[in-house]
Amino acid sequence: MTSRIQSIDVVRGAVMVLMAIDHVRVYAGLPAGGPTAGIFFTRWVTHFCAPAFAFFAGTSAFLYGRKIGRTSALARHLVMRGLLLVALELTVIRFAWTFNFDYAHFVLAGVIWMLGWSMVLLAGLVWLPTKAIGAIGLGVIFFQQVFRELPLAFPEQVRNSFGWIWEFIYPAGFKRWDGIGILYVLVPWIGVMAAGYAFGAVMIREPLQRRRLCLTIGVSAMLCFLVAGSLAVLHPEHGDTRPFLFRLLDQKKYPASQLYLLMTLGPTIALLPLAERARGWFGGMLAAFGRVPMFYYLLHIPAIHLAALAVTYLREGRFHPEWYASAPFTWVPPEQRWGLPLLYLVFALIVAALYFACRWFAGVKAQHRQGWLRYL
Repeated sequence: MTSRIQSIDVVRGAVMVLMAIDHVRVYAGLPAGGPTAGIFFTRWVTHFCAPAFAFFAGTSAFLYGRKIGRTSALARHLVMRGLLLVALELTVIRFAWTFNFDYAHFVLAGVIWMLGWSMVLLAGLVWLPTKAIGAIGLGVIFFQQVFRELPLAFPEQVRNSFGWIWEFIYPAGFKRWDGIGILYVLVPWIGVMAAGYAFGAVMIREPLQRRRLCLTIGVSAMLCFLVAGSLAVLHPEHGDTRPFLFRLLDQKKYPASQLYLLMTLGPTIALLPLAERARGWFGGMLAAFGRVPMFYYLLHIPAIHLAALAVTYLREGRFHPEWYASAPFTWVPPEQRWGLPLLYLVFALIVAALYFACRWFAGVKAQHRQGWLRYL
């Protein structure tokens, strides 16, 4: 079991490191996805983060359930951890992004919000057979557009009364609640977490069979993406004049489309056998991050924010906190935006500093397995 958990920690640690690149980009003021190839791929490599978080959160829930042996205890754990994540998103994480207390005018429903509510929903699914949970997860992913049409089954007056709530589930064109920025809706992400839970049954197989299944699932997903994605971007009505590769890789993230999830989860799953063999300082570094994902997340946003203020002061002689007052929706004047060399320098320094903090906390967490620290 140790090598299997190690492989998940290594992959999860890798995507957490990649996540920091995108969040430095946010504070650097560079637009997501363009306009240069360098900025495009700086953003693109970070697309693997949210799918891996949600998927392996489900896998970890499966493995934790096998460890404790009681479905009721697993469900309770998921509800408690999920609600904790939601509370952290609305308070501590929101402050870390913005460094202000103007909660009345801006609150973010971000990735931690999505993970939290998905865990709460998964707590209701874990009572079902594992195969049923996997089927439900895949169904939610591949038939997600149904959730856009479901409100139409209700009378208009009823739709208008709950429409703002439905916008947290799946975009359906209703008016959103003022003051809340919704980045991550629950569909299809609850499906990704449920599919990850069922994937836990793969992770308990014998090593050779497990590796073959990971490669089969991962490569199959990548081939589906390449075929379906190529047909989509080559369709004459696509209307995008960018080079083929950019059109193929620029898949819809909000909400996460089927092609987006095939593009990101396929390679992530296929790389698990390689992660099992990760040794040396590099594998150890990634595993250290992967063992304490929430601790890393809580630290890296304020660290990047402070670094951005310091860089701005060194360059401009002022801090300009107003640029980041509604982060991650930032606005930096074009002439003050960072170049990619500065972006990657700040990223490298922050990740290096966080490694020592995460390694220390992983040791503390290992010594207090039954306390509240297990939720981090």
